[in-house]
Amino acid sequence: MPPVKPMLAKPVGTIPADQLYEPKWDGFRSIIFRDGDDVEIGSRNERPMTRYFPEVVEAVKANFPDRAVIDGEIVIVDPEHNRLDFEALQQRIHPAASRVNLLATETPASFIAFDLLAVGDRDLTEEPLIDRRRALEDALASAHPPVHVTPATRDRELAEQWFDQFEGAGLDGLISKPLELTYQPDKRLMFKIKHVRTADCVVAGYRVHKSGPDAIGSLLLGLFDENRPDAGLVSVGVVGAFPMARRRELFTELQPLVTTFDDHPWAWARQEEGHRTPRKSETSRWNAGKDLSFVPLRPERVVEVRYDYMEGPRFRHTTQFVQWRPDRDPESCTYAQLEQPVRFDLNEVLGGSGPR
Repeated sequence: MPPVKPMLAKPVGTIPADQLYEPKWDGFRSIIFRDGDDVEIGSRNERPMTRYFPEVVEAVKANFPDRAVIDGEIVIVDPEHNRLDFEALQQRIHPAASRVNLLATETPASFIAFDLLAVGDRDLTEEPLIDRRRALEDALASAHPPVHVTPATRDRELAEQWFDQFEGAGLDGLISKPLELTYQPDKRLMFKIKHVRTADCVVAGYRVHKSGPDAIGSLLLGLFDENRPDAGLVSVGVVGAFPMARRRELFTELQPLVTTFDDHPWAWARQEEGHRTPRKSETSRWNAGKDLSFVPLRPERVVEVRYDYMEGPRFRHTTQFVQWRPDRDPESCTYAQLEQPVRFDLNEVLGGSGPR
């Protein structure tokens, strides 16, 4: 019975040997419960998401066994570019039922199944992964889109190919699972392997830390778009993982660069011109009480950060600090430095669901 916390993965730098390998989907992790006409979509934080995805509920009724609990990922496919679209997925979390129903038609979601926790009266959580995988394939043998069983393989060389190729379809790396692993909610017993790259970015502002006004919470990063010189400095994300002592040191170091919004590239006036700035939205859609205002800095310092991949014009996740780059000119920090994955057809990722 819901709620059930999903089993989690810990990051590793290389692909482990002798395991089951799956693509790492970039969506909303969801454990879906079905009992006849009753369907509940659970989330990683245990809050139900059923109301946001009515089309997934109908797909579950059409494709799941009559009684089943299946772990997987809700994703949205961008049909124009044939890749996953996480930004469109985020828009699906909306308080208005009319908006939810409209988006269910305009940007319908799919469900990628990758683990079976229960079917009928059978509890599979104490059974090894390899047996759960076979049972999952049997349970969804006749399923059709938008319900899919994730591809899986025990071939490490093929998994390495997937790691390189599938990023071009918007996937997030690989998940590696020990074959005898039982399902253990909220335990990090699987492994995730993600792409890691670096970029030199302009620091154009900061947000203070929640502990007080004398420590840096995060630094706001920007890049110049060499193909759109009129766009100015484009907001691309933040870097924010610093020890507390370093947060206070940074606050002091950056005070000489504090400026006003009058001539800042992310001033309020720039919003009206259609440029993406951190001030586009002063509150977070995920936490309405979170203050996203920031202190502007003269865009003179350059920092090297680690990132995994891009979501449109921005870093998909928070970046990690590598080093300051006093040798770099801010104007040289452009999108041209970023490694772009080779495009890959998402239909080919979903083309086969059985182990190889």
